[in-house]
Amino acid sequence: MTANHPQPPADTTVDVLIRILDDDVPVPGYAHPGDAGADLVTTIDVEIPPHGRVTVPTGIAVALPDGYAAFVHPRSGLAARHGLTIVNAPGTVDAGYRGEIRVTLLNTDATSAIRLERGDRVAQLVVQRVEKARFLRADTLPGSHRGEGGFGSSGGWAASAQG
Repeated sequence: MTANHPQPPADTTVDVLIRILDDDVPVPGYAHPGDAGADLVTTIDVEIPPHGRVTVPTGIAVALPDGYAAFVHPRSGLAARHGLTIVNAPGTVDAGYRGEIRVTLLNTDATSAIRLERGDRVAQLVVQRVEKARFLRADTLPGSHRGEGGFGSSGGWAASAQG
């Protein structure tokens, strides 16, 4: 095909077995074609106080194929409107985990509580292929452009704060 009409991507769909632990919970789904994250809902009503956190159940468990992991991401709309995020974002669901997916939410707002009701979408589940690493001990590491520069070493606030 031409540059104006690129080749369609290869089918990248992976089958994930899901166990519904709460009959009223929908199977995670994608809101729009091309979305990376499938919506997860809470199965409980909860109020999260300012700067408070709470872990909510989603009512689902999954069996990911070997070589895959799922990552639980915040929903951008909740983050923008209410300051709601996920404490350990993204949370990792390993291929061998078979328990209920739970999400630890954090209200970053200093003054307002956030009220969530059963069935509210609270997070997104992104399923990705992951590589296993073989860690090889070495006495020295090869050089790189960045070297040993850490946080803020590429410019930004840390470099200017160091004076």
